[in-house]
Amino acid sequence: MAGHSKWKNIQHRKGRQDARRAKIFTKISKEIFAATRAGGPDPETNLRLRAAINKAKENNMPNDNIERTIKKATGQVEGVQYDEITYEGYGPGGVAVMVEVLTDNRNRTAADVRHIFSRNGGNMGESGCVSYLFDKKGIITINRGDTGDDEDTVMMEALEAGAEDFEASEDSFEITTAPDQFEAVREYLESKGYNLASAEVTMVPQTTVSLSGDDAEKMLKLMDDLDDNDDVQNVYANFDIDDDAMEKYGQ
Repeated sequence: MAGHSKWKNIQHRKGRQDARRAKIFTKISKEIFAATRAGGPDPETNLRLRAAINKAKENNMPNDNIERTIKKATGQVEGVQYDEITYEGYGPGGVAVMVEVLTDNRNRTAADVRHIFSRNGGNMGESGCVSYLFDKKGIITINRGDTGDDEDTVMMEALEAGAEDFEASEDSFEITTAPDQFEAVREYLESKGYNLASAEVTMVPQTTVSLSGDDAEKMLKLMDDLDDNDDVQNVYANFDIDDDAMEKYGQ
């Protein structure tokens, strides 16, 4: 399992739940705002907004918060303006890192992200320096324990829905889709009664960099610090760290 998936698991096991919940709501609100500005307030025609609203509901975000954010984005309620920026750079051991932000202050956010890179053994690079190492994909995960179907049945359902790839592990099924097929596959699987453990459009690394020791610890701290920044929406990296090191950090 590559870094982008392992890091999600670590995030869910870490403490500070109340503080993290508030940060998650802030990040989701910004995404709803940006999605509405980009494609309009109707989730039926704005797939990005639909995905953001689904994510909000998965995280138990109140409907009032969702509706208020959409109204702000359409000008019905006064609000700030956000710019979407992607920063690229390198972590310890040469790991490729992409950082997506939504910010109302470009200078502040650029300085903050650069400082986080440098204090954790990395450095920011030029635009395009690592993005070519990632592919944009939809990733849907189903826990084995949440379905009574066998592996072949789930795989055939996923492929029939339009999935590109299917991978089974000891405790889950991971389904990969093209970005423009993500919502269709997601809705099809949900209509078949599958409980999705996670579903998101993300950047999947083409290759990974193996880390251990100090580099592994610094890389995980870099991910943690970036995730804690309110302006950072998503972080993608192509590291691979063995399960023992990941578990140790998550404790």
